[in-house]
Amino acid sequence: MHVVMRYGRKGLSVDLPDGLRADVIRKGTMPVLKEPAEAVRSALSHPQGSKSLKEVIRGQRDICILICDNTRPVPHGIILPVLIGELIDAGARPDSITVLVATGLHRPNEGEELSELIGSDWVLQTVKVVNHFAGKDEDHVLLGTTPFGTPVRLDRRFVNAGVRIAVGLVEPHFMAGYSGGRKLIAPGIAHQDTIRILHSTRILNHERIANCVLDGNPLHEEQLCIVEMAGGGFALNTVIDEDRNLSFVNFGEIRQSHLDAVSFARPYFEIPVPRRYKTVITSAAGYPLDRNYYQTVKGVVGAAGILAPGGDLFIVSECSEGLGTAEYAESQRRLIDAGIDRFLEETSQKQYASIDEWESVMQAKAMKAGTIHLYSEGLTVEGHALTGVRRIRSLEEAVEECVAVKNDRRVAVIPEGPYVIPIYRPGN
Repeated sequence: MHVVMRYGRKGLSVDLPDGLRADVIRKGTMPVLKEPAEAVRSALSHPQGSKSLKEVIRGQRDICILICDNTRPVPHGIILPVLIGELIDAGARPDSITVLVATGLHRPNEGEELSELIGSDWVLQTVKVVNHFAGKDEDHVLLGTTPFGTPVRLDRRFVNAGVRIAVGLVEPHFMAGYSGGRKLIAPGIAHQDTIRILHSTRILNHERIANCVLDGNPLHEEQLCIVEMAGGGFALNTVIDEDRNLSFVNFGEIRQSHLDAVSFARPYFEIPVPRRYKTVITSAAGYPLDRNYYQTVKGVVGAAGILAPGGDLFIVSECSEGLGTAEYAESQRRLIDAGIDRFLEETSQKQYASIDEWESVMQAKAMKAGTIHLYSEGLTVEGHALTGVRRIRSLEEAVEECVAVKNDRRVAVIPEGPYVIPIYRPGN
């Protein structure tokens, strides 16, 4: 059987061994907006739970637009020219508009990378485009503390703006349930101390921290609380299909419009599966998500729910930029040295997670399900050693060996990785 896995920019062609019973798990056919720019314009003209854009900006001096960083394939090149054009047509001055890249604790997007992210020279030449830096104390303002005890410090450029708009992609997220909306605010433009508490093991150990789960998810609830503390805002939410075409867009009050976008997305992203598999093959969703191993963990977690106890999970990820940050490498060293249980116990005692430690925590939880195997052409030998998972040089050969040992030739294949979440529902 031939299948193309999402891998880098071009994909990875895989010829699975003869005789396998491969269940390919992917989205159903999604609608595609034939005129995406017009669809964005229409969404802005028909807001959900808010006034029209013209009414929103009336009398306001500063407008802050949050956008995802380069780890998300948001079609900014379509969205931003329309949004900013509409703002200007409604009376906003170009010099009053700031596009703020919600990097969280990721590195800034600059130079050619920023141009690729924005996707429009006109936007770059017309308004101010800047990065958020979570470690710069002076860039943040303290808003108070959540009932959970999280000190809320947010980028003052957003907090002080008269109009606040988050432009995001709604997709499954292995901690927050779904990305987009409130997530661009926290962790997107939060101070590192706020992020380190939101991503602490004592939150991540909660049973409702999972892909596609919002109700009872403590991270989601903290994010909503932070939105309220910031004074609310608006969101322009997008959903894309497997080929990155715009399938859905809406605009309105940040909480309700995000929930409406999630409601649209659920039937496509959440795939009921009636069994668990001893062998599962998945990806890290290809470029831009699979540029490093740090983001690859999302693919591991997304597929682990249908892995039979003690099974084998194979993931392909290009990792063209290597493992990730130095802080993440150190966290992985601690995971490998301590082992899964001790690592989770030690991190659960900390109020503030170490930077990027949370990805190691999520991997450790997934490792309890079975054995993880990685195919990657971008990691060095040293980088592979720090993944903490088994390195394979041929996916086809490794899968053939695995199914032979387990004497079970039925496998699950998830070409799009964490953008499709198989959910075990026996008897479905």
